[in-house]
Amino acid sequence: MIEMIKPDFEFQDGRGSLTQLVHDGFRQFNIIFSKKGVLRGDHYHKENREAFYVISGSFELTVKTECGQEVHTFKEGDMFLVPPYVSHSFYYLEDTWIASMYDIGVEHPDGSKDIWTGL
Repeated sequence: MIEMIKPDFEFQDGRGSLTQLVHDGFRQFNIIFSKKGVLRGDHYHKENREAFYVISGSFELTVKTECGQEVHTFKEGDMFLVPPYVSHSFYYLEDTWIASMYDIGVEHPDGSKDIWTGL
């Protein structure tokens, strides 16, 4: 249901490191902090592909469609893509920072959003 992806480029030397998540294809970028024990998400997008990169921490991701459900555990350095019409819920196992990227963006010009519940 989800696609495991990797950053486009990674570099490390004695000064530190650089991780380039993407260089094309995404229009909205968010940094999200969630506390341990919190449940977030439980929605899907009809138009957007959403990619996530775990900056620090860990969580269980439950994804589902009308055809079934999967549960994955993600930790620092993991990256994945959720396609349209796949509901995604996050249960945070520890305080966690993630980067979230939408290929189109959730806000429409009329003020409505591409965020849906009830799959």
